[in-house]
Amino acid sequence: MPHVTDEAQQTLDDATAVLRSALVGDGDAVVGAFDAVVDRAGLAGAYGVAWCLAGTMVGDAAPAGACALDFPGIDQADYDTRWVARFVSAYANHDADTGEALFGAAAADGLLPDCLLTLAGSTVATLRSRAG
Repeated sequence: MPHVTDEAQQTLDDATAVLRSALVGDGDAVVGAFDAVVDRAGLAGAYGVAWCLAGTMVGDAAPAGACALDFPGIDQADYDTRWVARFVSAYANHDADTGEALFGAAAADGLLPDCLLTLAGSTVATLRSRAG
C-alpha cells in the first residue's frame, strides 16, 4: 500500500468535504470548506484541493501525452466556466504551471470563490454522468 503523507491525506479529506457539500447542492458549504482550507493551509492548500477535484473530473482514463479538450462556445462562457475548462485542461496535460497561473489570476481578480464553486459543481456533474 502506498504511503500517504499527512498533507496528502488532508487534501483528500478536504476534497471529500467539498464534494459532499456539492453533492447536496450546498454552495455555501462548498465555499466554507474552501475557506477553512485557506485559513489552515493558505491558497496553496486550496490549490491542492482544486487540483484534486480536477483529477477526479479527468479520472484514470486520461490518455498519455498532450490532451486537446473540446469545449464548444467556451469563449462566450462566463469567467468561472472558462476558468474550469482551462484548469481541467491544465490538469489533463500535466501542466501544473498553467494550473497555478490560472489559480493565481482568479485569486487576483477576486473571482476564485466563484471558480472553485463551479469546479466543485462540474466535478459532481461529471461523477453523476459516469454513474448514470
